[in-house]
Amino acid sequence: MRKPAYLSLLILPALLFSSCAVHNGLISNREAHRNNQEIQKANSDAIAGYTPYTSLTYIDKFKTIAVQEMNLYGIPASITLAQGLFESGSGNGELARVANNHFGIKCNSEWKGKGYYKDDDEHNDCFRVYDRPEDSFRDHSEFLKRPRYAKLFMLDKNDYVGWANGLKDAGYATNPNYPKLLINIIQKYNLDQYDRPETDTQKIKREDRVLTQINDNTITAAKDSVTRDTSRVNNLYQGNKQYTVVQGDTLYSISKRFGLTVDELKGLNNLSDNSIKIGQKLTVVK
Repeated sequence: MRKPAYLSLLILPALLFSSCAVHNGLISNREAHRNNQEIQKANSDAIAGYTPYTSLTYIDKFKTIAVQEMNLYGIPASITLAQGLFESGSGNGELARVANNHFGIKCNSEWKGKGYYKDDDEHNDCFRVYDRPEDSFRDHSEFLKRPRYAKLFMLDKNDYVGWANGLKDAGYATNPNYPKLLINIIQKYNLDQYDRPETDTQKIKREDRVLTQINDNTITAAKDSVTRDTSRVNNLYQGNKQYTVVQGDTLYSISKRFGLTVDELKGLNNLSDNSIKIGQKLTVVK
């Protein structure tokens, strides 16, 4: 999950230290150091009062919010906790202590908040700064609401093995051992005790809600860039014309997801009844 940040060269220098909308490499070492000092000063009370975590106290502190995020989005609580433990060094890493960033999420063109600079994939990589650790957990969930992670939200919300492997396959991490690392953490600390199964009906409703949000975000982003890249928008809509049926899908759930009625969906695909099968491709755009 390493996303470089971008900056228009027209942005006034005075904004350089209030936002991390800066392309890596466009900020000098001096500017990065000054920026980080300002972040440290703003968070000086929290830094001074910081108490180191153990892995167990970290889990106890953040298990409730991980369950809340799971219930909202369907990301297994065990996955969220394992990623937090791994990415933040059980909450003791510099980013977690100074920037309340527990997942190593970097700035990008969407991020309008403050940034903290550290060497990572590149020199002076920009990482997001949060007011509270809880904000980092919420942004982690929101960060995953991207098209490349959409398939993961079709998994059961207690399928931590599927999520661990899916995150790697979707490009969340470059480390080939990332799934194994997460699974080992989950099993070592019995984190799957916080995961919860869901009924087929609950799964369909949750899927529809989250996948609709992902679709809406994608379309909004495309519309925002239409004047800059019309062909990209056309390709986006072209790619969304068909949907492949997965386990748990119904004509109703698919029609709702793509803003159609059941009759419209049946008409587009010349279906005589409501029967569909896994792997079947359905046209979902009029």
